[in-house]
Amino acid sequence: MTEVRIPLIGERFPEMGVQTTHGKMKLPEEFKGKWFVLFSHPADFTPVCTTEFVGFQVRQEKFKELDTELIGLSIDQVFSHIKWTEWIKDNIKVDGKAVEIKFPVIADDTGRIAKMLGLIHEAKGTNTVRAVFVVDPKSNIRAILYYPQELGRNVDEILRMVKGFQVSDKNGVAIPHNWPNNEIVGDHVIVPPASSENEVKKRKEAEKNGEMECFDWWLCHKKV
Repeated sequence: MTEVRIPLIGERFPEMGVQTTHGKMKLPEEFKGKWFVLFSHPADFTPVCTTEFVGFQVRQEKFKELDTELIGLSIDQVFSHIKWTEWIKDNIKVDGKAVEIKFPVIADDTGRIAKMLGLIHEAKGTNTVRAVFVVDPKSNIRAILYYPQELGRNVDEILRMVKGFQVSDKNGVAIPHNWPNNEIVGDHVIVPPASSENEVKKRKEAEKNGEMECFDWWLCHKKV
């Protein structure tokens, strides 16, 4: 019997057919070659979830600039999703403009997908928790976040994560705390520590040439 468990960071996002407010889709095939962020919410027509959906939509263009798509999910029916997004458009304004939810929302009324992705935490009830899956263009899961129902997410942090992954992948570097506003290195990124004596010598030479700055050979940083 095949073991059934939730996916982990570094694994491929599981294949699944889903019904959304934009029609049927196959994941992760739908977003092949792009980054995507899948986020679950406890239920439609709930206060905190409404603030989150508005937050994601307001920043959708920033995600698109990073070639990143958004897709929501809850265990409500597609009819509920459609009615709720209509309500948001009719009742919520940001900077004087109505908020129209333009990203698809998965209807998981059977709970099948929620179980596959580990979104039902029994101690918190039968609704989906606030989960986030960040998936790269190769359909590999790069990050998983879980929030309880009572705490709304920081969408700017999720946007920062996607930016950080892309900078890391492109430059072979690590991303410091609160980048690009780190207290120690500012908007610099971290150069991976040297793993041999020869690399330590090269690191010191690179510092002399102004290619990077170092507190020590194992803690170096640079601008990208």
